Amino acid sequence: MSEVTKIYPSDRRALAEVSALLEQEGIRLDRHLDYISAIRDDECHIIATGSMFRNTLRCFAVDHRHQGEGLLNTIVSHLMEQQLLRGNLEVFLYTKPASARFFRDLGFYEIARVEGRLVFMENQPQGFARCLQRFKKETADFLAARQETLDEANPVAAIVMNANPFTLGHRYLIEQASHENALVHLFLVSEDASLFPFSVRKQLVQSGIQDLANVCLHESGPYIISNATFPSYFLPDDDTASIGHAELDLTLFGKIAAALGIRRRYVGEEPFSQVTNLYNTVMREKLPGLGIECRVVPRLAVNGHAVSASDVRQCLKDGDWETLQTLVPPATYAWLESDASREIRRCIAAARDVRHH
Repeated sequence: MSEVTKIYPSDRRALAEVSALLEQEGIRLDRHLDYISAIRDDECHIIATGSMFRNTLRCFAVDHRHQGEGLLNTIVSHLMEQQLLRGNLEVFLYTKPASARFFRDLGFYEIARVEGRLVFMENQPQGFARCLQRFKKETADFLAARQETLDEANPVAAIVMNANPFTLGHRYLIEQASHENALVHLFLVSEDASLFPFSVRKQLVQSGIQDLANVCLHESGPYIISNATFPSYFLPDDDTASIGHAELDLTLFGKIAAALGIRRRYVGEEPFSQVTNLYNTVMREKLPGLGIECRVVPRLAVNGHAVSASDVRQCLKDGDWETLQTLVPPATYAWLESDASREIRRCIAAARDVRHH
């Protein structure tokens, strides 16, 4: 009875059973899973389940008639074996608050929780602490290179951006924060889930901010807008799930802000992307309670239209280089014209939709 089997997307009957079992435990079947496992009883009914998406574990449930039989442990062990086969040593997990203690006993460590909704855990006891230490060291090295020091009177701000790719709108937002603060932490989303890979996005951002001496660039890592903390940013989901992901991501950001002395977060207005607008709404509600001011900056407009990375990608798709040149800094435009961008331009031209949901 304790054999774990994989449930395939084509097995609609099994998926319906998994969904029903999750609903009994008050859990919604995640829309974005790349591996679903289950244990069946002697009559082939599914009595336990657990799933994965990339390096996260989620959607666990055990039939109440079989709790206490070690089935959850068996499911988790199976999923961890699959993660090792994928080469993932750092694994994250979502669970309900009432279930967190069971996963602690299985070797997971709590990073953050959204009260009454979910707990976010990882299998590395010092994973989040190491990330905080990296941010602190990068900041110390940045200030030392400029022979600068900060005290509590110096305003410190943060921006988180994907820059897919870097536009004049991104530059404008960073300039506003740079002019109003002694230090700006710029967290560039390092998840490679965009049309422009992280290495390219980082190169274009570095070129675009090199004259702003008080902007410290960080690779965001897995704890800021990643497929682990905020999968809805990269893949469409319903608003309830997106809000939960946003609250988790901002809870983690609050811990990062406390470690770095960040008291302001800058964000551009969002007239285009539904998920980003929802994220901004949650941000405006949640950040003040964490002691962080949320400053919403009106978007830079060109010819009466707000600049967006989606428009840049659309121009590339349409071959509209004249409009494109009005939307991006010279370094971004030069790179897009170069042979180095050929494969990305090919992918954009072939994509059905290049706009962020």
